[in-house]
Amino acid sequence: MSAMGTLPASLGPVTELVGREPEAAMLRERLRDPLVRLVTVTGRAGVGKSRLAMEVVREIGGEFGRVEVLDAGAPDTPSALTAVLGPTGPAEPCSPSAQGGETGRFLLLLDGCDHEARAGAAAALEALSGDPRVVVLATAVEPLGVYGELLLPLAPLPVPGPLRGPAGGAAAAADPQELRDVASVELFVRRARAADPAFALTLENAGAVAEICTLLDGLPLAVELAARRLRLLPPHLLPVRLRDRTTVLSGGPANAPERHRSLAALAEWSCRGLDAPARALLARLAVYEPGFGLSAAGLSAEPAVDTLMDRGLLVVVGEEQGELRLAVSEPVRSHAREALAQAGGEDAARDAHAERYRTLVGSAQAGLGGTGQDHLLRELAAEGANVTAALRRLRERGDGEAAAALVLGCRLPWLAQGRLREGLQWCDESDGAGGAAGTGGAGGAGGAVLPEAVRARLADMSGVFALALGDPQEAVRRHRRALALGKGVGDRRQNALVSAHLGAALLEAGDPPGARAVLVTALSALESMGVTGGAAGAAASLAGVLRAEGDRRRAQELLDRAVEALRRTRDGRGLAGALRTEAALALDGDEPARADRALRESLRLYGDVGERTELPGLLEEFSLLLMRTAPAQRPRTVRLLAAADTLRAETGAAVADEWRSAAERARTDLGARLDWTDFAVAWAEGVRMTAAQAVAEALAAPAPARRPTSGPAPEDQSLTPRQVQVALLVSEGMTNRQIAARLDISEWTVVNHVRQVMRRLGCSSRVQVAGAVGRWT
Repeated sequence: MSAMGTLPASLGPVTELVGREPEAAMLRERLRDPLVRLVTVTGRAGVGKSRLAMEVVREIGGEFGRVEVLDAGAPDTPSALTAVLGPTGPAEPCSPSAQGGETGRFLLLLDGCDHEARAGAAAALEALSGDPRVVVLATAVEPLGVYGELLLPLAPLPVPGPLRGPAGGAAAAADPQELRDVASVELFVRRARAADPAFALTLENAGAVAEICTLLDGLPLAVELAARRLRLLPPHLLPVRLRDRTTVLSGGPANAPERHRSLAALAEWSCRGLDAPARALLARLAVYEPGFGLSAAGLSAEPAVDTLMDRGLLVVVGEEQGELRLAVSEPVRSHAREALAQAGGEDAARDAHAERYRTLVGSAQAGLGGTGQDHLLRELAAEGANVTAALRRLRERGDGEAAAALVLGCRLPWLAQGRLREGLQWCDESDGAGGAAGTGGAGGAGGAVLPEAVRARLADMSGVFALALGDPQEAVRRHRRALALGKGVGDRRQNALVSAHLGAALLEAGDPPGARAVLVTALSALESMGVTGGAAGAAASLAGVLRAEGDRRRAQELLDRAVEALRRTRDGRGLAGALRTEAALALDGDEPARADRALRESLRLYGDVGERTELPGLLEEFSLLLMRTAPAQRPRTVRLLAAADTLRAETGAAVADEWRSAAERARTDLGARLDWTDFAVAWAEGVRMTAAQAVAEALAAPAPARRPTSGPAPEDQSLTPRQVQVALLVSEGMTNRQIAARLDISEWTVVNHVRQVMRRLGCSSRVQVAGAVGRWT
């Protein structure tokens, strides 16, 4: 490479790249390719296109005979291009540099080919296309559309994942060690230390730093400006300052372009040149919370969507069930909302947003109890932030009945999502009675007086959430209040449903006789009215009561009826709950294989609907069964118990003392039987699991099977003692590397042993090996 002095001074000072190693390597490779003529680094404003391009040119510029850097947006760029290139190519013959640059190749960095400079830059590049000596590196918000153009899209830096904490409450403390590996956090820490050498990422400030990087979408310029603010604000106050208004950040270097000195200027520059339809759509979408779907926002036939996406103003943030999840990028979202407020259109936009989500939730009610339940629950979970924003808007404008109706429509989605405390709070605030039994308050949101029928349904819903949170006594109190409110309404169907919920709460509160009396009446009423789903739920609860009283035969008869009805109506979540009772009955009768089948089907159903509230209990039930039927699966059992513990903490739910004792005994037993390091590693792996990963982990466990009466022992199947050891460790869920470390042999030797084990046992996968080993025990 040539000496630094041979490169253009316009490259500026050396700057460090953070989190851009893959993009830098790809850009170097493309510029070195003799067949490549034009590479355009694209990405939204502030993402670091110019910095990446200049640092790569600084690294490999000496490999070219000549390097020039031009600002495409500068007024004198056309004349500068003519001076540099001449009418037919480079004005001066390219010659090798003193350090050995390649003869005849000319590298031109054309920075900032946007807005007014775009057309001229594209025309100049077309003119250069006939000269094979010229290699052009351009930076632009969107592709230039020149023939032969190779694109290198540059996305914002990765941000931390969601912090694990109680749903609806404060996030759990972030792990500083894990956060240091996230590129946006690394950039923040480096720039923060430049502003304050004493700054360090600690357990106390890690959560705030993670939130800052997430609020700013990982946009490098925004992250750097935020880090400089630590001179004025401590980390825990900065996210408060930035929420809903990231454009307050400013203070960029004085020698930087104006758009890089503040996020307000960056957002204004990003929107420059948009036509009227695109501006109108941007203003409408600015009131949406990040992660909305095309259909939810009514964007299916909006041609302006492509314009906003090309400019990086509307970005893809994920996918759910084949539909893209979108967001207006920061700081453009904050800028657009401010402009909307100044123009007096924010209230109308928020009203339209609230009405759209009222319609979305309302239209989903018919399908939530049966066909389409899994799709609808996942869609409403993905749109959860926007549903909450719609609720806030309805409350702000004093529309209490509309807010209450929306809350009631969120009963099943919030239960499935584990948003229990939040749901309970919305019920109480909407009712206006604060959940107090016997109070006469009827004021809903905004002071509106709600009809008693609505208040009764809110009280009943609050009881369901109280039971899910692990407080059956409070649930009983709330359901009784719902019945008292419902007496004057005369809605037999609703009162029967409330009675069924009351019976389930009484059973959990330790009153089986009281539960039986209420549930028998509720079941009879619901069946007479043809309320299939409600009757099935009441029957499943009554089966639980009969089991508690020792009447397994009648319990099984009732449960069979409930399961059949739930399968017929395709209520997956309700069916999963009934199957858990079926598994308990099977274990009472010493039928572990039947219990295993019921729990596995329940796991699959919960996975389909994205269940969070009841999944932890199911994982624990499955773990205890796994300990009984497959002792070799102890590491997997530890992972499942850890995942259950963590997922329950996210919902904020308590667990009954009896069940907590069983789980603690299981953990103690596993800790005694496993090496301490293996237990700690497995527990840490389980803590990091998502709900979907925990379900997959459980379903991957081998199913219990009876030992064949004349089946061969491992020794009879020609396994060596070492291969028996390897097979046992495979059955515990260990990787080849972990097995190698445990047995002090090479990983390649383990691979060979695993192949031999699979061949001799007739297995085609590690799961099958685990199943075969399970039959040895």
